[in-house]
This record gives sequence, C-alpha cells and structure tokens, in this order.
Amino acid sequence: MLDDLDRRLLRHWQAEVSLNPGELAERCGVSAGKAARRIARMQEAGVIEGVEAVIDWRALGFTVEVSLRVTLDKTAAQAFDGFLAAAREVPEVTEIQTFLGRVDVRLNIIARDMAHYQQIYRSRILTLPHIADIEALMQIAKIHDVGSLPV
Repeated sequence: MLDDLDRRLLRHWQAEVSLNPGELAERCGVSAGKAARRIARMQEAGVIEGVEAVIDWRALGFTVEVSLRVTLDKTAAQAFDGFLAAAREVPEVTEIQTFLGRVDVRLNIIARDMAHYQQIYRSRILTLPHIADIEALMQIAKIHDVGSLPV
C-alpha cells in the first residue's frame, strides 16, 4: 500500500507538521508536485485523515488531569448512548473511550485546579445518566506519549 517515498513523506511530516509540500519534497529528494500528489493520494485513501492544531491545555491554565473509569448501569435501555451523548456535552472532557470488560467508559477530564475539578465532578460528571460506578485516577506525569507512527 505505502511505498518508501510515502513512508519518508509521512515520517518527515509527523516530525514537523508545519512543513508544506515543497519543504517535504526537498527533505525527501523529490519534486514539490510529486510530494503534493502523494500527499493528496494518501488523503484520498484515508491514510492521512487531516491536519490538526495541538493545543497545550496547560498553557491555557489547566493544571489538573483526571481519568475517570465509569461502569454503566446496563440494565437501562440505551445506557451507553445516553451516557456518551451527555458526556460529549461536558467541555472539560477531552477524551472518551469505550471498553469491553468491567469498565465501560473512560473519560479524560481537565481542570484549572482541584477546586475546579471538584466543581466539574459534582455538577457535570455525577449528573451524567446511567452511572453505576466511577473511579478517578489522577495523572501525576506523562512518561511516554507517542506522537507519531513507525512508518
């Protein structure tokens, strides 16, 4: 599916997303047109889903990150759908993951400080529908965060 040139383009772009096709082409030793066509082809094929801005929420004053593991009351019809729809409406929820097993959903929450987290937890999280059990894990440090794929 991907050849060596595609992989080189992706490696360079992952390392420095601000590069334009001309700069990518120069680093990969091909013409700007060829690099642009390859990128367009990978976008059309769904290999590249988009380019996004990564915002450091700490720079915006959010200093607390908490992961909530939620078990839902699965006896209620549409428990997953209702919970997920409501969780999407909480602005401080930065990530939602679903699982098979004892834990059904993991929410990642950011807050300015512990008082702000407590406010979010009491007014927005505990009011979400269909919660049977909830466990909070506060992140102390991010040890390893893979920002790129091994292409």
